[in-house]
Amino acid sequence: MLLDKLAFIENKYDELSVKISDPTIIANQNEWRKLCKEQSDLEIIVNVYKEYRDVVEDLKANKEMLFEETDREMKEMMQEEVAALTTRNEELKDEIQILLLPKDPNDDKNVFVEIRAGAGGEEAALFASNLFRMYTRYAENNRWTVELVSSNETDIGGFKEVVFMIKGKGAYSKLKYESGVHRVQRVPDTESSGRIHTSTATVAVLPEVDDVEIEISDKDLKIDVFRASGNGGQCVNTTDSAVRMTHLPTGLVVSCQDEKSQLKNKERALKVLKSRLFEIAEAERSEGIADDRRSQIGNGDRSERIRTYNYPQGRVTDHRIGITIYKLDSYLDGEIDDILNALITADQAEKMKKMGNTQE
Repeated sequence: MLLDKLAFIENKYDELSVKISDPTIIANQNEWRKLCKEQSDLEIIVNVYKEYRDVVEDLKANKEMLFEETDREMKEMMQEEVAALTTRNEELKDEIQILLLPKDPNDDKNVFVEIRAGAGGEEAALFASNLFRMYTRYAENNRWTVELVSSNETDIGGFKEVVFMIKGKGAYSKLKYESGVHRVQRVPDTESSGRIHTSTATVAVLPEVDDVEIEISDKDLKIDVFRASGNGGQCVNTTDSAVRMTHLPTGLVVSCQDEKSQLKNKERALKVLKSRLFEIAEAERSEGIADDRRSQIGNGDRSERIRTYNYPQGRVTDHRIGITIYKLDSYLDGEIDDILNALITADQAEKMKKMGNTQE
């Protein structure tokens, strides 16, 4: 079944190669781009499949020669070659299984990240600021761009709330695992007794939504404009360019004040709103969850968490997969791939297990 599926994918890839060279298809740019995207999505698995076939043929040929070989030195060399090919054969089979897993259609999209201070007052707001910096540095490490949408700062440099966009291919595929309650354990600067405090911040990661995916009627929107303000209420803009957008059917509210243009702030706020509505629709469809987006981020209570950042021990623990790393400083500096890759691997293993149960 697996080989039949791979042969079908290869034939489909070859058919698309012919189509995108057809002058009549090229003339229709929208159709041509759609076919090119479809072919590009298949190219990785087709290349791996071709390598797999070559390895299988080489392995078969080497085993036959090994059976007939009588020279001891040649036999040892061929045994090493067979061992290497056998290892590569197993690696390619695992890679193919992963590539054949159902792909999340949102994986290549840009994301909106929302961070809100939870339990812990000012310390929670400072932790939200730490997380904002962590994701910003991670984006920079991947050569992605970060655009601030809105923020509500505290007097000492924390965030009650910060919403920002990360633009980069594959951003959602990595950062979608960050949604949930993050917990920090540390001694606040204001704590004279040295007692460790526990605070939380909630993170929500939303894929950017295309206009064709979510339609919003103008009559369902209430739009207010106001003057953007900075830290401590100090005015940073002398015009009413900031926008507060309310979706009347759901009560969702989005604010955007980063752009100096009211029109641009409206466009950005509408994008965030569409992403939130898309998330709700996806949750209801795929999991039957009829609750709102709080199902993703929880209520910020200290007992709820997906990850703990423990400063005294210098560790980060992800509670979903039970992984702990002891390099808190570099992690908070944006080097978060160790845990993200472990989460991706665990997710793939779970999907492979489900796919195997379905095929039995």
